[in-house]
Amino acid sequence: MKKTAAIILSLSLTAALAAGCGGSKSGESSSPSASPASSAPAASAGQYADGVYYAQADEFDASSGWKEAVGLKVEGGKIVSVNWTGLNKDGGIDKKQYSLDGRYGMKAKGKASAEWHEQAAKAEKFLIEKQDPAAIKYNAEGKTDAISGVSVHVNGLATLADKALKAGPVKAGTYKDGTYKAEGEFDASSGWKDIVTVTVLDGKIFAVEWNGVHKDGGTDKKTRSRSGQYGMKAGGASSEWHEQAYKAEQYLLEKQAPDAIKVASDGKTDAISGVSIHVNGFTDLAKKALNQAK
Repeated sequence: MKKTAAIILSLSLTAALAAGCGGSKSGESSSPSASPASSAPAASAGQYADGVYYAQADEFDASSGWKEAVGLKVEGGKIVSVNWTGLNKDGGIDKKQYSLDGRYGMKAKGKASAEWHEQAAKAEKFLIEKQDPAAIKYNAEGKTDAISGVSVHVNGLATLADKALKAGPVKAGTYKDGTYKAEGEFDASSGWKDIVTVTVLDGKIFAVEWNGVHKDGGTDKKTRSRSGQYGMKAGGASSEWHEQAYKAEQYLLEKQAPDAIKVASDGKTDAISGVSIHVNGFTDLAKKALNQAK
């Protein structure tokens, strides 16, 4: 009897130890209310393949108009940089730059004590420290208590970082990551000055904005166009200036090179369907901005 009891006790202890040490993470949940599980190893293992990683949401958010994206860089098997940002359905600069420029305005609207880009930086730092997207625990709203000072929704960062790491490294582009801006001169006849801002992520053109300011001040060119104040359609054009500028921006994103936009001697192009405005200012400034990224 004593021998039998000893065997049973030994088996029970073995089972308990196996249960305590052999726990595994659950599979990735399709529900936004569940934090993602990661197939990636812990930071101490350092077994991510070196390279750059990228993932973006499938659709633009219906209420905010943003589509989130995450770029990561791995060196020596560990995540060394994270860039959490987004694209807008109307084109233009990326979400992080939009916040940096004061356009997102979370503090001004009384929605937060810190701007979106400031909170994003804290979340990015947390991921670098933890080396695992699953460490970003979030609730049904997509928010987290795990990162001090972060009240924005972090489920996009967690799920997209996990998706990127599971997919493996992507081929990086040739440009240096960052945001670059170039400005022209005020046009003597129109009074407008073109401004082009380009953001590079994972070495590729990620976002681009073509806009303008007037020598007499006031709102920017896109704002006036959207309000109807610029009035190209009223003057006989098939679409407004901001609509054509958007097509030019998207064409550059697709082609990844300003030289792909062939410009005629009058400053116009036949390369982009539906664009009849002068694009030479856009292409020249895009080149100038990207020269800073070489």
